[in-house]
Amino acid sequence: MTCLFCRIVAGEIPAKQVYADDVALAFLDINPWHRGHTLVIPRRHVTDVVSDQAALAEIAPAIQATAELLIGRLGADGINLLSNNGAAAGQEVFHLHVHLIPRFAATGGFAAMAAPDSDIDLDEVYQQISRS
Repeated sequence: MTCLFCRIVAGEIPAKQVYADDVALAFLDINPWHRGHTLVIPRRHVTDVVSDQAALAEIAPAIQATAELLIGRLGADGINLLSNNGAAAGQEVFHLHVHLIPRFAATGGFAAMAAPDSDIDLDEVYQQISRS
């Protein structure tokens, strides 16, 4: 298996998982743009949103649940949803994934998202999101 995200689903590669159901998995992005930046992926391999009509609808409940979790646990004021489809759009891992990027009033709007924040402690964010 060569797909990075399929290997995460299979448990071969560790990930800071914050949500899972029968069809989808959500985990913290290892190069976050902002605090709490999370990826939601289907468990089955789907290259991108245009290669399978049903895939986005299948993971929609996971996107909703994860967005609510991030907003609730991190105290975010909003959230950006983003999916890059195809190399020309910036897709780097060719397994459908939706970026959920919590936004905070103090960090500005969409334009402020272009510069990733390298001072994020993934372990601390993971603990805050995953607590029971």
